[in-house]
Amino acid sequence: MTKIYDDPNRTSSDRKGAGGLMERFLRTFRNLAFVILISPIAVAYIIAISTSIMPGIYFIQNAILLAQGEPLWWQCIMLSVAFSLGVISFWLVMILVVPIINFPLLPFIKPVKATWYSIDVIPWYYHNALTQLVRYTVLDFLNPTPLNLLFFRLMGMKIGKGTVINTSNISDPCLITLDDYVTIGGSATLFAHYGMKGYLIVANVHIKKNTTIGLKASVMGDVIIGEGVMVSPHAVILPKSRIEDNTKVGV
Repeated sequence: MTKIYDDPNRTSSDRKGAGGLMERFLRTFRNLAFVILISPIAVAYIIAISTSIMPGIYFIQNAILLAQGEPLWWQCIMLSVAFSLGVISFWLVMILVVPIINFPLLPFIKPVKATWYSIDVIPWYYHNALTQLVRYTVLDFLNPTPLNLLFFRLMGMKIGKGTVINTSNISDPCLITLDDYVTIGGSATLFAHYGMKGYLIVANVHIKKNTTIGLKASVMGDVIIGEGVMVSPHAVILPKSRIEDNTKVGV
């Protein structure tokens, strides 16, 4: 993990050149600079949403053309079917186009300890903003299916064979590893970060094979859970936890 130990309130930067100027600007004019640096995510959202909606618009426009001159009841049926096709196509396109937008970010998202106002965490913000876009529009309709596994894999999550994910409450997917035959229960929460004393700590999560994470349990950043572990419903695995093989947690 890259470690950046300094005063979280300082306005200076150890970086040189343009990176240092950018980070000093970010730390001096925090709210304004933060908005400026993450504003491109709005463009990414527009591209992802408009691309995903486009097939639906195509279906509806064609239905309108084909329905001209037909009885009203038949027009209603055609438009309803076209709208429904548009919703389904929105789901499918969204889980493909967002990972494409996210792909260039993957090399820059690494374990780090830094202030919230640091260039190191900007790619992390982008990655999670894209993940949450799909989470709040699509994923709850796709749990647990191969489609949500496909999305998380495309976002950089390492997922073994026979693994089931029955939740959309996942952040930092590119920093999470799920080995073979892991079961993530309904509404469980996984994320590979936590905040402490003015710092953001981004750290990998590894859940080893044959482990079950129970209903609404939470797994935080910098956690390794061994093989064959049973994490009971509503249990919380705190940061830096190391869970031994074949144990029960929260039971």
